Amino acid sequence: MVQKTFVREDGAAVTPNQVAGEILSFFTRNNFAVSDRGETVTFEGMMVPSRGQAALLTFCTCISLASVGLVLSIAVPEGGNNWFWLTILSPLAGLYYWKRASRKEEIKVKMTVGDNGSISEIVVRGDDQQVEQMRKELRLSEKGMVYVKGIFER
Repeated sequence: MVQKTFVREDGAAVTPNQVAGEILSFFTRNNFAVSDRGETVTFEGMMVPSRGQAALLTFCTCISLASVGLVLSIAVPEGGNNWFWLTILSPLAGLYYWKRASRKEEIKVKMTVGDNGSISEIVVRGDDQQVEQMRKELRLSEKGMVYVKGIFER
């Protein structure tokens, strides 16, 4: 959980309704629903497991167990190459992830409107990955920070 304060990057005059619509659109595209309205809007959604992440976890576990098998075949030569049979347990890591990875996420958003009627800041509290994704898609910058693009970003 992180809490970050954002301001608009482009500095263009955007009405609070437009920004609220962009935020609502972002969260509905990512399977979140509004659960509480008021000064702070609360979005709730389910984070679901990723097939790619389960496959990566299974692969890494297989490599790790193969390494353990190699060490055991050297340390305990009586077992021979039978220690490599440990690698058949690697799909259990992916299965465990798949069963336990879904969780309920809650993100709170509060917009502050300045004296001139434009958005002065947006305070977001929630999962760091979702907050970062929102920052990128809505072209927001963290208050008091200058964002420098990485070499692999478009």
